[in-house]
Amino acid sequence: MTRPDQPTAAPSTLAVDKKRRSLGGTFTLRVILEQAQVWQGDRPAEEIRVVDLGGGAGGMGVPLARAGYDVTVVDPSPNALASLQRRAAEAGLSGRLRGIQGDAADLVDLIGVGTADLVTCHEVLDVVEDKPAAVRAMATVLRPGGAVSLLVRQRYSRVMHKALAGDFAAARAALADPGRLDQGRVRALLEDTGFAVVETRGIGAVLGAVNEEYLDVPGARDELLALEDEISRTPDMWSLAAQLHVLASIG
Repeated sequence: MTRPDQPTAAPSTLAVDKKRRSLGGTFTLRVILEQAQVWQGDRPAEEIRVVDLGGGAGGMGVPLARAGYDVTVVDPSPNALASLQRRAAEAGLSGRLRGIQGDAADLVDLIGVGTADLVTCHEVLDVVEDKPAAVRAMATVLRPGGAVSLLVRQRYSRVMHKALAGDFAAARAALADPGRLDQGRVRALLEDTGFAVVETRGIGAVLGAVNEEYLDVPGARDELLALEDEISRTPDMWSLAAQLHVLASIG
């Protein structure tokens, strides 16, 4: 038995990472839903058709449907779509949440021209080979005034992650890789397609770096989330963020 004055064993790296991911996921979801609500204005959520490109088993689709939106998930994985269908049924969301098999190349044929109000594309554009074509497809399925919600992994954060892990060659490769996204490239992809950037947020600048021991202090998690929120709105800090979230509208 451990005496009160004895130090307890440090939590495993896996447990710490899991807690951080949970906190980070909570913050990311909050940012995305808040931005969607600001963009929709006075329109009721049930009148807004959302297409979640690469939405898998509904990590974003389920919360959006719970918020009242009509959501169609487009994903190439039949297994993920089967999980999505089960989750929708269990949550009583089958009427507002459905899945279609496909990817960015199929988007226009599957959804139709000018039929969606909001396209969410989270942690997908990073791995799409033809990024400009994917952004054009998202623009094509949107109605005038529609918006795209992009969440991308940020190049400079990967550079630092690899460097701090001692893999300096990988850090240099990430820095030089033209396929990796950063704020400038994301903005260029959107603006070249006719989008106007509404808001950019950097996510994960501090959430992934704080020592776990500090998170168990009463009130610390709320203070950390407040700090992350302030940092996420500070352009000078975006290069430190693990992800960028960009909301942009089409004319």
